[in-house]
Amino acid sequence: MNSVDVLVIGAGPGGYPAAIRAAQLGKSVIIVDKGTIGGECLNWGCIPSKALISASDLYHKISHKSEIMGIHVSSQSIDIQKMQTWKQSIQNKMIDGINALLKSHKVKIVFGTASFIKSNEVEVVHNDGNKETIKCKDVIIATGSTFISLPGFEIDEKIILSAKGVLELEEVPNHLICVGGGIIGLELGTVWAKLGAKVTIVELMPQLMTGVDKRLVNVVEKRLKTLGVEIYKEAKAKAVKIGKKENLLEIETKSGIIEAKFDKILLSIGKKATTDKLGLSKIGVKTDKGGYIMTDKFQKTNINGIYAIGDCTGVPFLAHKATKQGIIAAEVIAGLPSEYDFKAVPSAIFTDPEIATAGMTESIAKELGYQTHVGMASFAASGRSLTQLESEGFVKIITDAKDGVVLGVEMVGPHVSDLISEAALALEMGATAEDLGFTMHPHPTLPEMLMEAAESSEGKAIHVANRRKK
Repeated sequence: MNSVDVLVIGAGPGGYPAAIRAAQLGKSVIIVDKGTIGGECLNWGCIPSKALISASDLYHKISHKSEIMGIHVSSQSIDIQKMQTWKQSIQNKMIDGINALLKSHKVKIVFGTASFIKSNEVEVVHNDGNKETIKCKDVIIATGSTFISLPGFEIDEKIILSAKGVLELEEVPNHLICVGGGIIGLELGTVWAKLGAKVTIVELMPQLMTGVDKRLVNVVEKRLKTLGVEIYKEAKAKAVKIGKKENLLEIETKSGIIEAKFDKILLSIGKKATTDKLGLSKIGVKTDKGGYIMTDKFQKTNINGIYAIGDCTGVPFLAHKATKQGIIAAEVIAGLPSEYDFKAVPSAIFTDPEIATAGMTESIAKELGYQTHVGMASFAASGRSLTQLESEGFVKIITDAKDGVVLGVEMVGPHVSDLISEAALALEMGATAEDLGFTMHPHPTLPEMLMEAAESSEGKAIHVANRRKK
């Protein structure tokens, strides 16, 4: 029987940082994974999706926008297999980097499936079939989440695809139907629309990306329509017929039932915790109604010595949240005064244009009793945006009317995934709109629009409309 200080189950963006941090703090560490170092994020999520998003953006700009700049490209073609090889090379480079980091910190990697025998004993079935028992002082569960299927729409990664399958396509489908108009459906649907596929989105709710501010979503929806994407809201995928000559999807819309021919379906209707094989009930670990592991601000479960981090603890499903939780769990185990106490968990959505948020929305701030001031700045007023042919969208900043403290920031526009970190820092530091407005931003750059939005809320913006009089 192997014995170790800390056993980490899952080597994704929560698990491997937890393992490394625990090792830095003097703990002996074993990390167990089924075989995907880097987890969903690196293997079929964040990194491969952004690679294809970047490639499709470049192709679309060359084929549809370059002539505006006076650049004439006589012909364009796509080699999807080469694109996939390039994407995989990025993943391989990052996987090699993580392996090297784990090795340098003397973290032992075990490939297999773990399940609890006792709270401090775990059985691991290796991928080669051999078994071993690991005795540990503390366990960090970082098993992530998995995609949900619908009855009659079981994911086979051939015709009905998860995000993983749609990221591995080796040819552009004639017609891709995205069942689910959430973040995954919109991000990946946009990729294939830009690469030449006909794309249809079927969303059950009245709004795409439910939970995201409608004004932000409206900018993205308008862009989708210019790409020729067909959108059905308040619609339901009823039945699928897979045939030798054609595939048909029956869609219940507000106007009645329609049948749509398709090549592939991307099913992106939600996720569930990957905890069913851990044997949590055997040792009494509490989960909520959705099966997600319940933790406190120290990432502790109700069982002493067992911690949980990342997607298996519930929404939001964000790699950077998992990373921070993993580091906190490792530090708590080592006796450091660490806890999950962030004022803001920034979110970035890689649609076209991008959406990014941090902190409170205006409506939530008002529900909590704040009197608010709002500042806005349109990217149409940004010289940098115009030079990039990306002038759609805006920055919105919500502040406390009493003292100007920043409560939340919402953005939709070019590269806002890169801009939101400044907003998150402002929230963590308790900065005011005056602080952001006074801070000198280099010109011409996109972050100037955060400065302009802050000044707009103070009534002293120069390049955009002021939201209140000073």
